[in-house]
Amino acid sequence: MPEIHLTTVIKSDIQTIFDLSRDIDFHQNSVSETNEKAIAGRTSGLIEEGETVTWRARHLGIYQKLTTKIIAMNKSYHFTDIMQKGAFKSMKHQHIFRQEGEKTIMTDIFEFQSPFGIIGKVFDALLLKNYMKNFLLERNKLIKTVAENKRKRERSERQNS
Repeated sequence: MPEIHLTTVIKSDIQTIFDLSRDIDFHQNSVSETNEKAIAGRTSGLIEEGETVTWRARHLGIYQKLTTKIIAMNKSYHFTDIMQKGAFKSMKHQHIFRQEGEKTIMTDIFEFQSPFGIIGKVFDALLLKNYMKNFLLERNKLIKTVAENKRKRERSERQNS
């Protein structure tokens, strides 16, 4: 089963990063190139443990639906979502957060498997793993930018008051 491990260092507090990572509205805005829309379950705000969301998005030129459920959450430190219904044979995404001084270390562990046996394995290795890695990298880059800009604004406001 392919796994993607990403680590992103962000100059911001852990709560901001945790909340941005589970914010349905932010996610929809952060992945505009795939036209992702939450269409069922939790469709706005911060998703919580036990809740589901169904996304409709265009990936690799094809519109598809993916329903995920938050199966575990330790607020500010970790949450895990799994696919309940969608194009993958299986999918699990662990979001892990650790505060180190003024920085938050955000770790993604994304595990997935395509259907169709050996053909799916070849597709995963040749195309899908890199596609999903780049998708997650772009999303993490936006989380980092938004969180760090928020921190800069807050510091500037404190200095000016």
